[in-house]
Parts: sequence; structure tokens; C-alpha cells
Amino acid sequence: MSLAMDFDVIVLGAGAAGLMAALAAGQRGRRVAVLDHAAEAGRKILISGGGRCNFTNLDTDAGRFLSGNPHFAKSALARFGPADILAMIERHGIAWHEKTLGQLFCDGSARAVVAMLLAECDAGGVDIRLSHRITDVVGGDGFSVATDHGTFRAPALVLATGGLSIPKMGATGLSHAIARQFGLRVTPTLPALVPLTIDAATPGWVPDLAGVSLDVVARCGTTRFREAMLFTHRGLSGPAILQVSSYWDSGREICLDLMPGRDAAEALRAAKRQRPRVEGRTMLSGFLPQRLAQAMAMHHLPDGPVGDMPDAVLNRLGQHLGRWCLVPAGTEGFAKAEVTRGGIDTRDLSSRTMEARSVPGLYAVGEAVDVTGWLGGYNFQWAWASGHAAGRAIAEGG
Repeated sequence: MSLAMDFDVIVLGAGAAGLMAALAAGQRGRRVAVLDHAAEAGRKILISGGGRCNFTNLDTDAGRFLSGNPHFAKSALARFGPADILAMIERHGIAWHEKTLGQLFCDGSARAVVAMLLAECDAGGVDIRLSHRITDVVGGDGFSVATDHGTFRAPALVLATGGLSIPKMGATGLSHAIARQFGLRVTPTLPALVPLTIDAATPGWVPDLAGVSLDVVARCGTTRFREAMLFTHRGLSGPAILQVSSYWDSGREICLDLMPGRDAAEALRAAKRQRPRVEGRTMLSGFLPQRLAQAMAMHHLPDGPVGDMPDAVLNRLGQHLGRWCLVPAGTEGFAKAEVTRGGIDTRDLSSRTMEARSVPGLYAVGEAVDVTGWLGGYNFQWAWASGHAAGRAIAEGG
């Protein structure tokens, strides 16, 4: 196919942000082409939320996003918020429920969300081209995108191919590479919402607890999250750990409160008074999962009944349980990361339109941008909001 195909806008990426940008522009009369190298649209949507898609969070606020500019996300989020995506969900008859902490999930399969987006794109006459490998992008008089199925041209180009997380799903650094090509800055990229690894030789680490989970408060610096934590064969995971991982940098410590909401030392002393004849591991099993209780007793308590243990010993253990600090060795990397931290520098983009300040007609949305949300539907809400902002701006002429 040698002839170029002309459109008003080309969207690179058929994910959440790209499809939202496409439908927003298409339904306002623009001729839109969406190009994606995958054979199926919305692949990351399909695996999200255990296959049920945590499509937004009712508590969405710009303060729940990480970025070099913490104010950047405010404009887009204010103009397309949780109520807006929920209205679309309900218009398509998709049943949903609130799980916890404001998280909204589909009752059924995430495929319903992809079907919704495709139906909305179809209503806007969007031309979605899958299994199209992009080989070159050229600017100048508009944009020319070469693929293994021909060349596409348009005066507007939207970078919506996501970040580097989950490469087995086809993630690449394409949006970042194109951004750099056009002179935009890209902040350092790191795995985020990702399990942490702990070296077996780390002081204070307790090995052989894989599969044990419990409610904790996890802290990194001044940031804290109270959610579930899971011990793994390589370290720590679970929502609390995924959350703090986005704030963690190599060499920093994280601190865990294994008995949140109570004074651990006081609770241990009270348990000693109530049941002085039980052994330490039995006493601890009233507060912690059994395997963790046994491990903590083995490492921090003498043998024998707790009634024979000085309060000072229990106080030390209580302090440890309330503030167990470890320095992770690293993360499980992009292969296990739900999102990418960092990306196209927000200083080079308009927060209202997502357009590059120095390259008219070039837009960047979703995970490709240096805006990273907390776990729990926030990253989908950013995809919807940023995609909608770009699509609408393109349709309205910037």
C-alpha cells in the first residue's frame, strides 16, 4: 500500500487514553485513525482489576498522583472526572460496584469496558487499525506515520502508547522516543505500583514467610498507606507495598506497622497479664498470622511462658512490630509493575490540552506522561481525563 491515508488526527495506541482521545475527537466531527501494533484493542484494560477493570476511583484528587508538577493533573481531572466515566459506563448498561476505598469495578468482565470504548469510537467514525507496526514518524507539515501497512498523515498526532510496564503485553518506550525526537524532555522512568525485593541477608528480615498476608501501615518517608501486605518468595507485595513502591527510591528504607491502630507494646503487656502461662508464639498469634507470629517469637522472645518475660522485652518487640524498618534491595521491575513512574515532562505540555508547547499538533496522554496515580483506579481516571482533554482540544482547534 503506497498511498498515504489522510486524517485529521492520528492516535498512537489503542489503550484507555488513546481510545478516549479518539472517541472525543471523532464524536466532534474529526476524522481519526488509531494505530496499534497489538492484535487486540485495550489489552491492558482486559487484565486490570483481576479481569474486572477498576475503571475509576470516587476519591480522585490531584494529590493522589505523582508528578514533577503536582498541579499538572488538576485541569484535566476537573473537566472529566469519575462521574463522567461512570455516566458512560451506565449509559452502556455495564453493572458496577464499589469495592473499597472508592474503587469502582465492573461486576462482570473488563471486556465490557473495551466494548464500550470501541462502540463510542464507532459512533464517532474512528478508524481503528490493529496489528500495525509503526516504523517511522516524521513531522514538518503535519505528521506522517509510516507503518508496515502503509503511511498515515494528519495535522495532529496523539502519543498514547503508555509506559514501560508489563512488556509481555507489548509495552514499549515508543511515545517517549517520539517525544524526544521532537525535542520534548522525558523524566527518568521507573517501575511503579510494583512488588519490592528484599535480600535474604538484610538485617531484620524474616525469610520463609511467602504467602503470609496481613493488614499493615506501610511508610516511605512521610507517605503512608494502610492496606494489605503479602510476603513473597522474593520480598514483599500486596496493595500497601505497591502503593509505597511508587515513592521508594534505591537505598531508602520502608517502615511497616504490623499492628496498625494500636500500641503494640501495650497490647503485648496486656496479653501477658491476661494469659501469663502461654508461650510467646501463642501470645503473638492473637495479633499476627501464625507463621509470622512464630517467626517473630523465635527472633525476639526467649523460650518459656510470657509471664516470666520482663516488660522491657515485650516493649522492644512491640516497638519492632510497630516500626519494622527495612531497606529493599530493589523492585520486581517493569515486568511486574502496574504502571510507569516518570515520562514525558509535564513542563513541555499544556495541562489544559495535553499539547506540546513547542510542537503544535503533538499531544501526549495517559501513562506516557509524567503523571502516576495511586493504586485503585486512579491511573485509569488519568487516562480518561487526559485522553478526553486532548481529543476535545483537537476537535475544538486547540
